Amino acid sequence: MKRNVFIFILAAEAVVCVLLTVFKASLSAAFSAVIAFPFEQIGLGLRALSLSGTAGNVLAFLLYIAICLIPTGALFFIRRKRILQPEDGLLPVVSIVLFAAVYFMINPGLIEDAMRSIPVGKAIFGGTVYSVVLAYFVLRILRLFRAGSLKQLPRYLSVLLGLLNVVFVYLIFGAGIGTLMEDISTLQAGNSGYEHLLGASYVFAVLQYLVDALPYVFDILIVFAGIKLLGNMTTDRYSDETVSSASRLSMLCTKALSITVLSIAAFNLLQLIFVKHLFNIHAALQIPLLSIAFVLAALLLSRLVAENKTLKEENDSII
Repeated sequence: MKRNVFIFILAAEAVVCVLLTVFKASLSAAFSAVIAFPFEQIGLGLRALSLSGTAGNVLAFLLYIAICLIPTGALFFIRRKRILQPEDGLLPVVSIVLFAAVYFMINPGLIEDAMRSIPVGKAIFGGTVYSVVLAYFVLRILRLFRAGSLKQLPRYLSVLLGLLNVVFVYLIFGAGIGTLMEDISTLQAGNSGYEHLLGASYVFAVLQYLVDALPYVFDILIVFAGIKLLGNMTTDRYSDETVSSASRLSMLCTKALSITVLSIAAFNLLQLIFVKHLFNIHAALQIPLLSIAFVLAALLLSRLVAENKTLKEENDSII
């Protein structure tokens, strides 16, 4: 996928995440849990179609069967391209879980009877489906990495890095903005009658969001730099362009870690300075361990590429 197209997809994802987060209250009937998407919406659509009449009921039943059998049907297409592997046995399991999940989404009253909370129940069903799907893809990816040639591995890793960017965009514009809105709502609810004094607290709530989002912003930039490095490695892992890409990635990782830890320290210092004007204090130390681990891994990769180039040049000069 071209870089510009991927950037456009990420931008569209960001817009959708913001809209769904901001208008969550008005869409609560159709979006009770993010992890239930799109099964919840499919269930609502099939339920509406089923209640439209006899013909609609028959069509809804046929669509229900067809949708749930899609993972199993995929086996026939996979079999034409390659030999089936043990992990492919999870696809029929996905269909079985889909039958249960979509059926309960169509009949949310059954969820309330079984779990006492429709949103929680929908999240559980959605999470179960995604867990089986994730297990299939992880096992499939492991097989590809284990059996793939050295030239194929960078391509597979580029795809994985691209998927990471999708997650990072959600963490910034979905989960992050959702947390910000919840913090502001909690601040307002806990300080009724003092709204005119909450200006500084609003500012620090936004600053907290920016500090939390900053590591993921750097992660997105690092992913793009890493994908470019992998592309150069596929062409010639000892070329000057590959080493240059590795150097840029290393520099970006260093800056990312430095700015991340400094932003956390600066936020805590500002919070301490303006503590008398704040109605909501973030006392916990924010350490983005996942982001830091990702950056360190990218830094290690870039350094290894540069050192391999140096070792090859030394070996060539000896020969």
